[in-house]
Amino acid sequence: MGQGSIIGYEINEKTCQISYYNEEELEPDTLEVDTDNYQIPLIIGKLRDTWAYGKEAKRLVTIKEGFTVTRLLDKSLSGEKIEFGEETYDAVWLLSQFIQMSLQSFPQIDGIVFSVPVLTEELAQMLRGIAVRMNIDKRHIFIQDYKESFCNYLFYQPKELWQYDAALFCCDRNEIKAYMLRRLRPGLGGGKTTFVTVDEVASAHMKELAAVYPVLNEDKAKEADLMFCRFIESVFDKRIVSSVFLTGEGFENNWYPKALRVLCNGRRAFIGNNLYSKGACYTAYRKLFMHIENPVYLSEDKLTDQITVNMRVDGQEMWYPIVSWGAHWYESNNQWEVLLEDVEDIEFHIESLIQGSLKTEKISLEKFPKRAEYSMRLQIETLFLDEKTCKITVRDAGFGEFFQPTDFQEEKIIHLGGNDGKFNSLS
Repeated sequence: MGQGSIIGYEINEKTCQISYYNEEELEPDTLEVDTDNYQIPLIIGKLRDTWAYGKEAKRLVTIKEGFTVTRLLDKSLSGEKIEFGEETYDAVWLLSQFIQMSLQSFPQIDGIVFSVPVLTEELAQMLRGIAVRMNIDKRHIFIQDYKESFCNYLFYQPKELWQYDAALFCCDRNEIKAYMLRRLRPGLGGGKTTFVTVDEVASAHMKELAAVYPVLNEDKAKEADLMFCRFIESVFDKRIVSSVFLTGEGFENNWYPKALRVLCNGRRAFIGNNLYSKGACYTAYRKLFMHIENPVYLSEDKLTDQITVNMRVDGQEMWYPIVSWGAHWYESNNQWEVLLEDVEDIEFHIESLIQGSLKTEKISLEKFPKRAEYSMRLQIETLFLDEKTCKITVRDAGFGEFFQPTDFQEEKIIHLGGNDGKFNSLS
């Protein structure tokens, strides 16, 4: 791994932000656009034969030169085409150009996690496709929402910051949303793993906030401060909150001194606008270096079943997850090559958090060609047919120059339980 080869990439309709893993500091740094400014405007433009992105493209808008395109995410998902002169561009191609240009400081990317406000399967597939075209290993490309980024950011902070609930307040120029990270019921998964989730617990439109910008209106600011105080008190009612995080452009002006005192009463508070990209960078680090992730973030659209197989990994015998709880089903297609001992079948454990059950499935190796121990090499593949159906395929992978692969192949269809609206039962 080289410096900056692990990337957390926050992207929304207006801006993007890039954090990279600093191997000297052993934590993420965020790419600065200007002094203390990390936000890259999500704009791409062209002046004659030269492409521009971010603030340079924004400058083209100001001077009304060339052509520029905004709302790249929305237009890409809609499959729009943009015409300029005699040229026609696919919006997704323009988005791909923007992402590649914004990452030109990182010639070798070993893993990337995109962080988006709201995650859909279509958005995940589009961003993954762009990253694959940048020659990033498809096994090391992940997409998560802001809530999961918040979670993964906290996992790498001192434990006392999320000993109890941890609050996240997001504020734009007219709305405040409150989220709460909490632990799920102790004992899930045999009690060896900590499971957490993030709930949106409250939101409020505050017209007073609009008057705070761009010039601070003192009367409106005081009114907004008072309303924010009441909002905080309603969110914290009967909760034990260890820490508070504030993010979003709405917190840039210091219009909330009274609310800040309420937030800091008995708890630590932090403010910043690079939480999501840093959280995504931490996720990328976990995905690349941890065999079994703990803690695990769960939500309504995450897998609550885990499929494991007994393996020896780095000299340690374990039930290794080939499908992990806490993953998206459409990100769980994968392949492994394993060396077999003298066994007659491969046993898989399917453990359900919802049902609290453990069942066993086996794939017979009776038809596998007989070879000496540790010269039997198999490829194990997981392929999800839908959110509840996983096909596991094992194939003969041969053994170098000694044994060529044969046509041996066995499959097993495993039906997972899914959430079925029972996710809240994990609380």
